[in-house]
Amino acid sequence: MREDTRTRIQQIALRLFTEQGYEATSLREIAEELGVTKAALYYHFRTKDDIVASLVELRLAEVQELLDWARGRPKTPEMRRELLDRYARDLTESRHPQVLGFLERNQTALRDHPTVARMRETVLALTAEMNEPGATPTERISRSLALFALHAGKWMTAMDDLSEDEIGKASMEVATRLLEP
Repeated sequence: MREDTRTRIQQIALRLFTEQGYEATSLREIAEELGVTKAALYYHFRTKDDIVASLVELRLAEVQELLDWARGRPKTPEMRRELLDRYARDLTESRHPQVLGFLERNQTALRDHPTVARMRETVLALTAEMNEPGATPTERISRSLALFALHAGKWMTAMDDLSEDEIGKASMEVATRLLEP
């Protein structure tokens, strides 16, 4: 039961943080939406920062796992393509698109959040693992942009004339082209 309540708090907070903004959402509003007292909410999360950390930590763990995998592989075109495939798959699972959307919309407010900073550092380390020693600046930038092309595709879901599947496929095609400039 504790985990169910915790999950509900995360879902409500994620929605409110995304709709209203992180700074404009209070713990009181989250508790009211959940139908519990602030004291009951405090049992699970003491602060909004704790809620953010809980939302980001699962994604952080997955990116760290992918980074650990990449560190043990030769930096070949095949490795980069597999890394891209794995990263794209992770982006579409569970609530990651919602969490990434929330983070994107609240960048200024969360700039100094420690868990968000660790996420940023881990993604940067992952982009570095896409390159063999001696890769040119163009190759390094292009390969980094390949990962970010997948994110950009997620933000394009507002395009009325394309389905999520079409956007996903087009994003992967663009990302793949960027892998080997």
